[in-house]
Amino acid sequence: MAGNIIELHTEVPAELEANVFGQFDEHLKLIERTLNVTVISRDGILKILGNEQNAASAKKLIEELTVLAKRGNTITKQNVNYALSLAMEQRNEVLTEIDKDFICNTIQGRPIKPKTLGQKDYVEQIRKKMIVFGVGPAGTGKTYLAMAMAVTAFRNEEVSRIILTRPAIEAGEKLGFLPGDLQSKVDPYLRPLYDALYQIMGADSFAKNMERGLIEVAPLAYMRGRTLDNAFIILDEAQNTTPAQMKMFLTRIGFGSKVIITGDASQKDLPRDTTSGLDVAMKVLKKIDDIGFCQLTSKDVVRHPLVQQIVQAYDAYEKKQKPERPARRRNGVNER
Repeated sequence: MAGNIIELHTEVPAELEANVFGQFDEHLKLIERTLNVTVISRDGILKILGNEQNAASAKKLIEELTVLAKRGNTITKQNVNYALSLAMEQRNEVLTEIDKDFICNTIQGRPIKPKTLGQKDYVEQIRKKMIVFGVGPAGTGKTYLAMAMAVTAFRNEEVSRIILTRPAIEAGEKLGFLPGDLQSKVDPYLRPLYDALYQIMGADSFAKNMERGLIEVAPLAYMRGRTLDNAFIILDEAQNTTPAQMKMFLTRIGFGSKVIITGDASQKDLPRDTTSGLDVAMKVLKKIDDIGFCQLTSKDVVRHPLVQQIVQAYDAYEKKQKPERPARRRNGVNER
């Protein structure tokens, strides 16, 4: 360890140690490796050895994780990784601030909260703006957080119904003719929306509200010709809309409605050379005050830590694959 070694102390209650330290102390080992410190635990007291800046960062980070654990959170490797990335930027106590932003509980009683700064900004924009575009890679919570906000608004009677829609486009596969009636044909495309609603509302509550027409899950094509008043509307997988579909959808919005449009520009399933309606809308609407734009990144991925690594690896690969600009020719000679 470079610089003068100092020793700092902090306390973790015995009942929280397993949660804060992680299985086989994996969280402590990750903190030690990343911040180049040594952490020794004895009788609930942690001794932290390292240079002044790193030891102080490790102490604040462990204390922050302890506060999260006291509030009933299960500390994950993703929490620790994100806290470490903030510590490296000298941004301490951010996680505990983010954790205060409660949205609602799942049917199992698990609290739904933003877990990153990007997610917190996304949730705040949904609260303030009439239309919000949430754009980012897989696992950033775009659809799930929007769904939680929709259910909360519905329960608080801020809206009278929830409408969930997405374009019915196959993800790189030709599924051919699907058996069954119209509903069973479109259900495979809408399954991710059902899954999120089951988790937040419970299957019984979801089914009852569907029967009463208070929750509607439908392909985007069904939106044509309608005006949607006093509804919370989520358009998922918006990168697979055409510009005409996106314009049609945005002009359906009525009074008292809130609209969330989610998408991942890197996962388009449109035919080659077809322009994405999401890309066009973000350029056309960027100067309208009551429309919010939230760009989530790989830092906001809250699925398994491996998903974050996969997203980053694909980002790096795709940057390398971008074709070089063709060389100009002058007098029959290539110029670089």
